[in-house]
Amino acid sequence: MIEFRHRLPSLFADGKQNGTYNNEEMVLPCMLTTDDSRLGEFLHRLHNAIQDDRRLVFIDGRVLGCYKNWIRDHVHEMKAFKHWEHDLRSFLQFVLDTQTEEGYYFELIKQLDDGHWTFVDPPCYRIYAEDNLSLVRLELEADIEYLVVEGAMQYYRASGDAAWLRSVLPKLERGIEYITSSPKRWDAAHGLVKRPFTIDTWDFTAYAAVTDRRIHADEKMSVMHGDNSGVYRAMLDLAQIRERMGDGDKAAMWRSRAERLRENMFRYLWNGNFFIHQRHLGHAGLDEKEAERLSLSNTYDINRGVTDVRQSRKIIEEYLRRRKTGEAFAEWYSIDPPYEKFAGYSAGQYVNGALSPFTAGELAKAAFRNGYESYGWDIVSRFTEMLERDKDIYFLYSPKDSMPQGGGPSGWGAAALLSAVDEGLAGVEDADCLYREIDFSPRFPVTPYRELRYITGYESSGVYVDVRWIRTDEGMRYDVFSPAERINAHILLPAGKACREVRVNGAKTEFRTVRVADSAYADFSVPAAGRFSAELYWER
Repeated sequence: MIEFRHRLPSLFADGKQNGTYNNEEMVLPCMLTTDDSRLGEFLHRLHNAIQDDRRLVFIDGRVLGCYKNWIRDHVHEMKAFKHWEHDLRSFLQFVLDTQTEEGYYFELIKQLDDGHWTFVDPPCYRIYAEDNLSLVRLELEADIEYLVVEGAMQYYRASGDAAWLRSVLPKLERGIEYITSSPKRWDAAHGLVKRPFTIDTWDFTAYAAVTDRRIHADEKMSVMHGDNSGVYRAMLDLAQIRERMGDGDKAAMWRSRAERLRENMFRYLWNGNFFIHQRHLGHAGLDEKEAERLSLSNTYDINRGVTDVRQSRKIIEEYLRRRKTGEAFAEWYSIDPPYEKFAGYSAGQYVNGALSPFTAGELAKAAFRNGYESYGWDIVSRFTEMLERDKDIYFLYSPKDSMPQGGGPSGWGAAALLSAVDEGLAGVEDADCLYREIDFSPRFPVTPYRELRYITGYESSGVYVDVRWIRTDEGMRYDVFSPAERINAHILLPAGKACREVRVNGAKTEFRTVRVADSAYADFSVPAAGRFSAELYWER
């Protein structure tokens, strides 16, 4: 039997400090190792950066808990704060409650003297004079409707509130119907979502002042892959909701529509190695480099499930290639190559070529899942060093010298990196809600650690997943405490090792070895009830 050697948390192990004085690494999710506290402190700093984005909004007699007062930032950060936040619904509910008859949502709440409401025309804003606030939809944005579906699914997983999900389903579906039918959002000729010519998912165009976020009658429109991968994921989520509610016909309809959208993405946007930045509709853009321009949403495309393993690896390999050939300190580009000038931003400034932690986090998660596990750990390790250097995380970094740039919420990138550790490195993915079914794909062998403890869960619902791991010369052992009724184990084996036997709670268990590119995994299922122990023994 493989035995654990240490108890965790501890302050010292084997004569050296491996924990912090007041257990500051004990947030959710958290990592404890017997070697040091670096990874635990990394997660703690990410947690703090995200939590620093939290604020309250008092509007129309309601109090909303927001991670920034922008639903985009809120949902992107939700992949992390869902683990500890107790008010996961109020802001999302307000956005749903204020959905327009046409089907679109407003996205941000700002003070009246901030001016964002002047960037658009009625009916793209609402004024709440008594609160001195405005509710705004920046008209050119094409990502809000799918992000609301993502937010609803995140809330459902953390709460298990099926009644609420059923109640908002008509609104979620109406939002996706809107984005895929409105003449200003949908390009029927290509069967894809369109937007004005922006940098990836950003909210200003190449041609208008940054204070103008309208869609004009003569607007130069383009198709951007990230909008479409987001809608693709939303359609699959809607199919899953319909299926859970016993409506198989509507579930099949959403899956069919998702597949047509995916086919069109590959037909019109895939260049064989990655998705091109923009397909311009009736205009030439700014230069002739769009077919070689790699934009940040490629990493999201992978994690939204648009690409299979082969296609995902093509994208990841492109990032690896640019890491070797590029002049930037890392490969986590907002866009590459940048434009000579875009709406006043020179190459390397802001999202016109600066490097982003959200690209890094999504790329790391994609790498962990697609046979580049060591590369995923390499990204996490490099960002750990940057965070230790700066004592904080920033929205963007200058490509040449890695110095921080401002301009946006630090929590967005922090959430992407935290999620990469949670779902990628630790491999704890909620396949249902409240962790009733877990896809368990831990990849700890790519780290230098030999024994650790990882804890995740949802504080608001009081459910936790507690993982203990040790690697020895004989094999590996995982002990998992969770509420899962079923665990689908997909356990990464160390490089050069083959598994000869799996024992679950001491009983020999059938498994199969599955390869993801050059990586080997041991796959088996556990009808878990509270706690189980799995021992994997190497071939001699």
